[in-house]
Formats: sequence, structure tokens, C-alpha cells
Amino acid sequence: MTSAEDFDRWYADRVESPVADELVRRMLSLPPDLQSTSLLSGPGLDEVVALLDPRPGQVLLDLACGRGGYGLEIVRRTGCGLIGVDFSAVAIEQAKQRAVELAVEAGFQVGRLTDIGLGSASVDAVMVIDAYQFADPKLDALRECLRVLRPGGRVVITTWEALDPDDERLPERMRQVDLAAQLPEAGFTEVEVLDKEEWRLREKRFWNESLTVDAGDDLAMQSMQDEARRVLKGFDLRRRVLAHGSAPRR
Repeated sequence: MTSAEDFDRWYADRVESPVADELVRRMLSLPPDLQSTSLLSGPGLDEVVALLDPRPGQVLLDLACGRGGYGLEIVRRTGCGLIGVDFSAVAIEQAKQRAVELAVEAGFQVGRLTDIGLGSASVDAVMVIDAYQFADPKLDALRECLRVLRPGGRVVITTWEALDPDDERLPERMRQVDLAAQLPEAGFTEVEVLDKEEWRLREKRFWNESLTVDAGDDLAMQSMQDEARRVLKGFDLRRRVLAHGSAPRR
């Protein structure tokens, strides 16, 4: 899936699949009411929050937020403000509804990784959870993150990188990810890219477990199992990374 229309259909199917949501929460050790549409685990989210360090009165941008689950959880933990942006209008509507259900104040709007739609220097932190690989071009997305950050603001990105960028068994979009080089080139300072092998192994267990479920006529589970088969073919050709950096202080 690469287009907004593809993801609109995917999010619409997910609404009707409590089985998929339960599997994700259980295998990734997520809070019971967190609606995830990525593979960041509960312990992984703890690390992301620690790096972002959002405070009351500050604004966190959840870029490519999907249904908004991770951002809404961070608001509940920290009391920060939240803006969620995603290119799927269906996901944005689901995120708005979920914020109302959880009684969490947040703003959600349609935008893109390379065209966020917010003012310059308008947020204190940006997180991009498992979506950076879809950015095209990659540097444009990082520069857009830098543009909306206030001086000294933080960006945290979780994604995957190819062990061999020339290995055509992996999608080109993943082979183009090189955050250790791209974050500084985009203008970020204090850059660190961490290899998260424990996250990768947890994901492998999740994908294998998903294939044991009887999907029946559940479209979301069918889609998840199709993705599992594709991902597992090249699973050991990539590494899981957690990257962070800061906007320069002026």
C-alpha cells in the first residue's frame, strides 16, 4: 500500500476487526485501549516517550498518526498538547472519534509527510512511528519536520533499514532509509540511531502468530496475513531502528 486511497480502505476494514486489534495489543504488550496501526510495542513506546520528553504546555506532532493511538496515549501520560497528521482522511476521522471516546483533547488533520500543513516553529516535538519509509523524497520529509519544530525541539523516528541497500529483495522505499546520514543532512543535530534487535524479534513473533489465526471473512486479518507472508520472506534482510535528533538552537 502506498496511496491515501489504499490506506483509507485498510483503516475502514480495521474498524470491523476486534480480532486484529486484540492480537496486536497482546503480542506487542500495548495498553488495553490503545488502537495501534503500527508495530511499536509497549516497551518501545516507553522509550519513545522518554526521548520526546513532552511536558504540559508543549505540543507534540504525531506525524503519520493513523488512528492516533500512540499520540493519545502520550497525552494521557504527560499532559502535553497533541496534533495528529495523516494523509488518510479515514484514519483522521477515526482518530478524532477515538479522542472523544477517551476524553482526550487533541487536534487531527489531513496532511502529508512532506507537506504537514502546520506553521513554522509551531511544535515542540515530532514523532514518526513506522511511517518514514513511505516518505518521498525522504529528505523533504525530514526538512519539513525541522521546519515545524521550535529551536531545540526533538524528533523521534521508528522504522526499518536494509542491511544491504542494494538488496533488491526489499522494497526500494526501505532501501532508501539511512537516518544516520539523512537526519544530519536535513539539518538535525545530536543525532543518534539505535539498533533495536529486541523490537525486531518481537515483531517476528507477532507476524508468525498472525498466521495461526483463522481469518475467515475478516478483511483486516486477511490483509494482516498477506502482509505477514511478504514481510517474513525478507525479515532477516533488515534491521529495526529508533532514531532521534534535535532542531538547532538559535
